[in-house]
Amino acid sequence: MQRISVFFSYLSGMVINLSQKHSLISNWVSELRNVDIQADRQRFRRNLERLGEVIAYEISKELPYKIIEVQTPLGINAAKVLAEQPVLATILRAGLPLHQGLLNYFDNADNGFIGAYRKHHRDGSFDISLEYISCPSLENRILIISDPMLATGASLIKTLAAMKNEGVPSQIHIVCAIACTVGIEYVLREIGSKVKIWCGDIDDELTAKGYIVPGLGDAGDLAYGSKIQS
Repeated sequence: MQRISVFFSYLSGMVINLSQKHSLISNWVSELRNVDIQADRQRFRRNLERLGEVIAYEISKELPYKIIEVQTPLGINAAKVLAEQPVLATILRAGLPLHQGLLNYFDNADNGFIGAYRKHHRDGSFDISLEYISCPSLENRILIISDPMLATGASLIKTLAAMKNEGVPSQIHIVCAIACTVGIEYVLREIGSKVKIWCGDIDDELTAKGYIVPGLGDAGDLAYGSKIQS
């Protein structure tokens, strides 16, 4: 059962679990979790990409628009278009497929990339190492930031804090494949006033080492191959 505080966030519209309704998203998330299907890296990446595409469509319903006149072969049409392009940002490397899905739909968006990872210690604890940020101005802009797994929320909060050097966004949309209630609660405590979290699914359990259970494993390794642990 979801924790009470997160449940109230659902009611206020701050957290959207897209698997709550029967949809293709729940199909894709089930494949992302499935150890037999995970062996196909291309399929894993594509499922993350498709998830990003559908979430982009859902987010677009809430963005401001303007009316423009479009000349057709037979006349003039008053069309609704985005009033401004968002900034799409992602945490390397795991976020790249999800980011590509968002970019497929917000194809004129500006883009930001962040190098953040867990630096593990012998006692099992870890710190968040943030080594690289490439980002346009965020001042009064709509920021959509993607990371497949929202576990403790520590890397995301540290990333957003560092990105304040680029300006303060007017809106923040967080996109993930799977989130943990612990991480959701932490993010909402830190920046809940203007953030919306879009999840493929939500799990309640987090291990002592900060891994989501049942989760899906290491999204970066599954998408691009294993790495040397830092």
